[in-house]
Amino acid sequence: MKLTKKQQEKIWGESGPYSQVNFKIENRILDDFVSRIFVIVETELNPFTFELIKKNSEKFKKDKMIQGILDNSEYQGIGYGYVSCAYREELMQEGDSKVNDKTFEIAHKVLAITQQATIKMHKFTMNFLKEKNDEK
Repeated sequence: MKLTKKQQEKIWGESGPYSQVNFKIENRILDDFVSRIFVIVETELNPFTFELIKKNSEKFKKDKMIQGILDNSEYQGIGYGYVSCAYREELMQEGDSKVNDKTFEIAHKVLAITQQATIKMHKFTMNFLKEKNDEK
């Protein structure tokens, strides 16, 4: 399927879908000190893929991660696409002397699951585009 210029902008990648899964450390600063630190896993899904998956959501009804992304994403504009937070947990508060290692462990597991869900959505998009191209 030959993408229009608008579709190409929405898919982000030159040869296929491009998205991001982010693992972030968020330092919250209050006045002149770090008051809290969070670990965050989120996905920035390209608009083309998100909208295609949303239209075909019945095919993913048993996939809790994809359903979570579809249900909890917020459109942040063409540059960020659909952003969904998969995990956010406090790592430490002011006065804590030890980082919560369990938080990192869980975050890494959620990161891997989120990456796989994103890849699954990309594969669906790639197959859709291939099928449309084969029809021509």
